[in-house]
Amino acid sequence: MEERENRGVHKVYLNGRKTAVMSGVRDVLSFDAREVYLETEQGILLIKGDELHVNRLSLEKGEVDVDGRIDSFAYSDKNDPEKKSSSFFGRMFQ
Repeated sequence: MEERENRGVHKVYLNGRKTAVMSGVRDVLSFDAREVYLETEQGILLIKGDELHVNRLSLEKGEVDVDGRIDSFAYSDKNDPEKKSSSFFGRMFQ
């Protein structure tokens, strides 16, 4: 698998909870009508909503457009060990 260039910048433009235009996207991990998982320059991004559609995808440019009723955006840092150990189970099994 070829190494992608480091884009560094991640931006999200939200227009009226109906359209999200994003840059700094490395990969689309999965999507359906209620959830879209993206790997971005700032971590994993989960978009929740209803009737979600990935309308435009350009991984070469790192850009994705999502339409539908957007309810929330949530980021997670999958490679941050401090975040993992601060969870309930992470503290119990230290």
